[in-house]
Amino acid sequence: MKKNLILGLMSGTSADGLSIALCSVSGKDLRVHKFANYPYPAALQARIISARSLCAPELSALNFELGRLWTGRVKEFCRKNRVPYKSLAVIGSHGQTVWHASGKKGHTLQIGEASFIAEETGRPVFCDFRPADMAAGGEGAPLIPFLDEFLFGGKEPVALQNIGGVGNIAFVGRGVKTSGFDTGPGNSLMDTAITELSGHKLSYDRDGRWAAAGTPDLALVYRLLAAPFFLRRPPKSLDRTEYSLAFLNKHCGPLFKRHSANDLLATLNFFTAASITLAFKRFAPRGTKELIVSGGGALNPVLMDNLAALLLPAGVRVRSIGELGIHPLAKEPACFALLAWLALNGESNHCPGATGARGPRVLGKLIRSK
Repeated sequence: MKKNLILGLMSGTSADGLSIALCSVSGKDLRVHKFANYPYPAALQARIISARSLCAPELSALNFELGRLWTGRVKEFCRKNRVPYKSLAVIGSHGQTVWHASGKKGHTLQIGEASFIAEETGRPVFCDFRPADMAAGGEGAPLIPFLDEFLFGGKEPVALQNIGGVGNIAFVGRGVKTSGFDTGPGNSLMDTAITELSGHKLSYDRDGRWAAAGTPDLALVYRLLAAPFFLRRPPKSLDRTEYSLAFLNKHCGPLFKRHSANDLLATLNFFTAASITLAFKRFAPRGTKELIVSGGGALNPVLMDNLAALLLPAGVRVRSIGELGIHPLAKEPACFALLAWLALNGESNHCPGATGARGPRVLGKLIRSK
């Protein structure tokens, strides 16, 4: 086993599970050696999604509960993959976002107490990456464009779209000033809708089956795209709660009575693709002819087909980051492994062009148990 391996943890805004990636860095080469995703039980997912409404004692308890749970997953991951703790140079944990508000008086909160991970492994752990960016005048998000620049900055111009709970895009490449921003809904609206429509038996539209059986309401999609957020120029960021059950009830009728279940999923799927397409067409640097997709959305063939169809007239190729050897769910934890590695070495680990921060900073808070 290689020495100086790095471990990254990510629990995204969809709150569907914990992703762990084992990586190594050599120069500008980041390699993902092992990856695993650990789904949350439906009850825990629901508690995480509603965490913003918890009182302080309950939120504090959830913070520790997630910290202990993730520590157990790290232990399981390292045991299964025969990774001795001593071989890990550092661990990076993004935490679970329960609140993110941008702007001059913005604030953000990620939970999942990382002290438990440091205590179990004896390795340094970096966490809580967003606040330092916000203190420097940034939005605190998106942070993934830093990894995009790291991997693709010296190559042909390319757009990289992550589709988690919220969608975010980055533009990088030779001659391109790296930039990035949130594009709108990712999987959040589709996940919320199918959870309600299935009586909480399903948490996502596997393989886009419901959407594939429906017809999108294009008039509704165009009305949704008229929202002020889509007209704003970057930098800009979103919280998952922007696209919640309240949003669906407001725009799609109480309990979605205006649409059949399949038509609603088809509409939300198309809306997500259309919002990404709008962001690309408005802000992609000249000569950008490829969109590389990661996150859970890359595993939804209907969403990928919608993206490909909408961008085809512009001559843009759409493909999954899986074609480049990185599992779509491994990119985000790999990013926080990289951010932790750079923080450990005192190097800047964010992209001010994407967040709007005043300049480069070293993000993350360090926890050492020994």
